[in-house]
Amino acid sequence: MLRFDRRLVHHFDWVMLLMLLLVAGMALANLYSSTWNGEGGASPVFLKQFYLFCAGVLFILMLMVVDYKEMETFGYILYIGIILLLLYTNFFVHSVAGTQRWINLGFFRLQPSEPAKLILVLVLASCYSRKEVAGGYRLRDLVMPVVLTAVPFVLILIQPDLGTALMLAILFVSMTVFVQLRWSSIGILGALGVACGFIGWKFLLKDYQRRRIETFLNPEGDPMNHGYQIMQSKIAVGSGGIFGKGFMEGTQGHLHFLPERHTDFAFSVWAEEWGFAGALFFLSCYFFILLWGINISMTARDKFGVLLAFGLVMLIFWQAVINLFMIMGFLPVVGIPLPMFSYGGSSLLTTLLCVGILMNIRMRRFQTQQ
Repeated sequence: MLRFDRRLVHHFDWVMLLMLLLVAGMALANLYSSTWNGEGGASPVFLKQFYLFCAGVLFILMLMVVDYKEMETFGYILYIGIILLLLYTNFFVHSVAGTQRWINLGFFRLQPSEPAKLILVLVLASCYSRKEVAGGYRLRDLVMPVVLTAVPFVLILIQPDLGTALMLAILFVSMTVFVQLRWSSIGILGALGVACGFIGWKFLLKDYQRRRIETFLNPEGDPMNHGYQIMQSKIAVGSGGIFGKGFMEGTQGHLHFLPERHTDFAFSVWAEEWGFAGALFFLSCYFFILLWGINISMTARDKFGVLLAFGLVMLIFWQAVINLFMIMGFLPVVGIPLPMFSYGGSSLLTTLLCVGILMNIRMRRFQTQQ
């Protein structure tokens, strides 16, 4: 398991590492600005995120020693572990603001739902890679993947954390469509999805979750209450102009008009301070990482590597798209962070692990299957 092939050094993915450092540098600069209190010096929030990032990069380098193929079996052990953590969170952790999402480890607050997304990708890739289905997957072939997705989905939904629970469903759909479904299966699953959406709206969503969707449809209808976040985010993004107001010169964030300016709405601060040009540069770098990840998936040495790399890219891609659409008012506010950019230790470490596994897969693309 820990045998190291010297050829791996020559195949190290410097492109991914350099792009990771570039995007992380922009993210940390933005966090420094959004949490600056006007008295000089970095905030505790910034320092904590910086230390976690350094620890995450070191962990990535350590991860390079382990062949990603070992994760195909080990992933199920991690899956059981994360389910136990979710159960512990739901039943033994004190609620914060009406939610039960974090386990206080003293030096760090772990949010198990974040690594749950990565572990779901891992077990789905393992499940699909082990089974060859001619002509596409039928509904009965999806029993195991559905169960693997449904268990953490329900546990996260009752925390309640609708955004993260929906991310698990999106990951399941993305990876299942990628491995190829029969048209009959697509039709039935589509109908079930519509039915579940209707039932969820009527009977499962809480009042505040319905208000978020209604606010998305008409934020101006209640601008001083539930529509406030979206309105201020739009103002921040639009006021940046072409080249922005300058680093640490944004008014929406520093004058506290913009809520959650270092978490859900971190990109709004960046767009205000660096303008359209800065936003375009950041998004170009960010989505280059995702395109590079797709290339890693296409050149992986085995089916498990292909599926795992694709799932990891989808994990980062969908969170990024949802967050960006959310801050521009195209989607309701559901608490999905912008990976590696929004503040949050669990989210940051999970994203760094995703990037580390992608680098691991690329490093070993030249090796033959054993």
